[in-house]
Amino acid sequence: MKKTDPSLKLLMNLAKVQSLMSRRFDSLSAHGISFSDFMIMYLLSQATDGKMRRVDLADRIGLTSSGVTRMLVPMEKIGLIKREANDRDARVSYAVLTDTGREILEDALVTAVAKAKEIIQPAAVKETNALADLLAELGGELLHKF
Repeated sequence: MKKTDPSLKLLMNLAKVQSLMSRRFDSLSAHGISFSDFMIMYLLSQATDGKMRRVDLADRIGLTSSGVTRMLVPMEKIGLIKREANDRDARVSYAVLTDTGREILEDALVTAVAKAKEIIQPAAVKETNALADLLAELGGELLHKF
């Protein structure tokens, strides 16, 4: 059998790790949210004015606009986020974290940080930073200044 190309091997391993991490963050279900919900809520909490255009949110999280809309609809129904219209352009709407969403995010953040510390051991900080830099270069930078 041929040796696997290192780039392909890295990307296949990243796909597997992504699946494993999503499963390990299932503990967020205790807060009534998924890891994807958590990521959206976290991004909204960090956004300027606490809101983001749906298209920008989709771009940031790595989904299509319709994909992020499908995620946001149930979150709206249970009161975690709300839709806000743009005063100047009726075609544009924003996703905004509700007060309930902020409370749940605050509680879920404690769980998420504890799970992250459990997964990434303190001794691996140097390697973690190097991997984070590599992922950012590949387009995986989720968090940066808004």
